Amino acid sequence: MAARLSMLPEDCISTVLSLTSPPDASRFMLVSSSLRSAAESDIVWDRFLPSDLPRILSRSHTQLNVSSKKELFFQLCGCIPIDGGLRSFSLDKVSGRKCWILSARALSISLSNEPNHWTWSANSTSRFSEVVELKTISNMEIEGRIQTEDLSTNTTYSAYLIVKVSDHSFGLDAIPCETLISSRTCSVTNTTYLCPLDEQKQQFESLFFTNRRQMMEKRVVEGECQRPSKKADGWMEIEIGEFFVGEKSEGVKMNLTEVKGQQLKGGLIIEGIEVRPKCEQL
Repeated sequence: MAARLSMLPEDCISTVLSLTSPPDASRFMLVSSSLRSAAESDIVWDRFLPSDLPRILSRSHTQLNVSSKKELFFQLCGCIPIDGGLRSFSLDKVSGRKCWILSARALSISLSNEPNHWTWSANSTSRFSEVVELKTISNMEIEGRIQTEDLSTNTTYSAYLIVKVSDHSFGLDAIPCETLISSRTCSVTNTTYLCPLDEQKQQFESLFFTNRRQMMEKRVVEGECQRPSKKADGWMEIEIGEFFVGEKSEGVKMNLTEVKGQQLKGGLIIEGIEVRPKCEQL
């Protein structure tokens, strides 16, 4: 196949490769030296870049020093600060679809400006200048918003709350939180706990507090009672839900609330909400 392709004009090969995917184009660079130039062509990599990229990058002060569309693509696979660092933008390296992270400062968090309830500080492992840590509160409400025009069309997205749990946390697992994804065209609810599953703690509770936990879970909407997933960078992600982005632009709200337990809780550290394609959709 490589030999047959190499017989075609380079721009024809580039046009063919532009109809594949970033991983496919990268693999063709390794097939032969004759195909490498075609696979690195701006014709190929321009097709993998969003058509509204200039509009998005106009919201960033980051200088991108690149000499080709391929370099630009791979630089954008890292996080680019947008809107004065309140958000970060990137491209999915497999599909080229748009991804976003809304920092804690870009979220609406109940009483987040009250020092008795929340503390803002720098965190060396965060992608943002600030994170926020819950000191103590009974009712917790977190909301993020995004416009679908900033996302890739005809794509299913998932939203995740990015968190850590401090060593002195308390009350975070007394009752599941409720999650909600809502827009003009959808409304999806679920439930989740804020801490990873502790098998030893679960065994202890099953012996002494099974009825209490079942009673608390009945207070919230019916759901899966999900658990956070650990990430390679040390943070955890809690899935808020998923939604489909069609051709029409609309606003999407992403909510996580715990207002039914009436129990004090603390020690949750919030980095933000990540919105990314649910899976590889090529």
